[in-house]
Amino acid sequence: MLNLILVVFVLGYLAIAFEHKLHINKAASALFIGVVCWSLYVVNLSDLLPPDSIPYWFQQESIAENATDVALHYAIDAQHLHQTGEIASILFFLMGAMTIVELVDAHEGFALVTDRIRTRNKRTLLWTVGLLTFFLSAILDNLTTTIVMVSLLRKLVGDRDDRLRFVGLVVIAANAGGAWTVIGDVTTTMLWIKHKLGTMEVMGELFLGSLVCLIVPMIGFSRSMSGQFVPPTVSEHHLAKDIRPWHQWLFLTLGILGLLSVPLFKTYTHLPPYMGMMLSLSILWVVSEVVGHTLDEQTRSTTGVLAALRRVDMSSILFFLGILLAVGALGATGVLQSAAMWLDKVLPNRDIVAVAIGLISSVVDNVPLVAAGIEMYDLPINDPFWMLLAYSAGTGGSCLIIGSAAGVAAMGLENVDFLWYAKRIAPWAMAGYIAGAVAVMAQQAVTL
Repeated sequence: MLNLILVVFVLGYLAIAFEHKLHINKAASALFIGVVCWSLYVVNLSDLLPPDSIPYWFQQESIAENATDVALHYAIDAQHLHQTGEIASILFFLMGAMTIVELVDAHEGFALVTDRIRTRNKRTLLWTVGLLTFFLSAILDNLTTTIVMVSLLRKLVGDRDDRLRFVGLVVIAANAGGAWTVIGDVTTTMLWIKHKLGTMEVMGELFLGSLVCLIVPMIGFSRSMSGQFVPPTVSEHHLAKDIRPWHQWLFLTLGILGLLSVPLFKTYTHLPPYMGMMLSLSILWVVSEVVGHTLDEQTRSTTGVLAALRRVDMSSILFFLGILLAVGALGATGVLQSAAMWLDKVLPNRDIVAVAIGLISSVVDNVPLVAAGIEMYDLPINDPFWMLLAYSAGTGGSCLIIGSAAGVAAMGLENVDFLWYAKRIAPWAMAGYIAGAVAVMAQQAVTL
């Protein structure tokens, strides 16, 4: 049955990769493989339960039910509810962030930023966007930063091919920027929570490698992106009929503060990040209701939260759901943990294991791979392996568009073609990833 699950998973990924040739929306393919993989796993689950795994209190729960069936239902509920909880938290986070961005956009808040970018030179904009994304991702996270930057690029660059190249760079920069702080990427956060990394130590050891991971692709892109870019033909920088400057500043400020407060909220409350995102959204929602009374009826109908929710791309949300379900099913089967253990046996040293885990994370979720790595080794805090693992798991996903939360979000928002990314962006992402890993290992060698 495991082989059948892997076949469905691979075929589904191929359907996503060839979306434009098959003319099947990637969200449909992702949902299909997500549900089918879980269904196949559940059908086979009874064969995986050892007899002594039946809890005594479950045996006594219902005389009418067979104890094995009860234990089976228990195992299904426990695993699937755990996966569903993690997936739901990511989807709620994504929906909250996208709604906040749409709300700021509806009040023309981003025009205050885009109107101040005077350059029309592609290379200048490339470096500006890359470095801004890199540092913004370090204090927010790679997913939120990608959503914000893609929204900005829509208002700056009119030509789709040019814009997609910038979006590809945003994915690389967001993942690279998120890797060198404990709040920038979920895998770095995992290692921090498990007391494998220190807050200041990870910044000191991974900043250089993460920056190299970004600089190499930016240099490569700069060679092919010369000349001037074309702004959108229909200017989106005009003020809506009843939008005034103070409306713009208010919602841009609240939006930025709301997004920045999410990692702080998580740090102090230890609640999941989506709770902080929902709090920020609720505050903006209340403010938008109050401010709405200062707008005319026509403007109010297009700037409120309900209007923003209607503009959120639900196909992107469903695509995310399908991908996470499919990868979650692989994690439930134990195949990802087995892959990590196998790497430890066949590869000559731990540095190569960490780099390999990063590359594998471009195909499957990096969270279970890092979790397996944590269980494999009993090493002290701030060990060089943990540092390299944090870098690799955080940045390796850039090698494929579906390899990271930032990439999946960009794929949904801008409908980035899998094969286009693999041809135009992935080679430079891979070069940056390898160069950054070498930089991290060289820095470790010097400091030892």
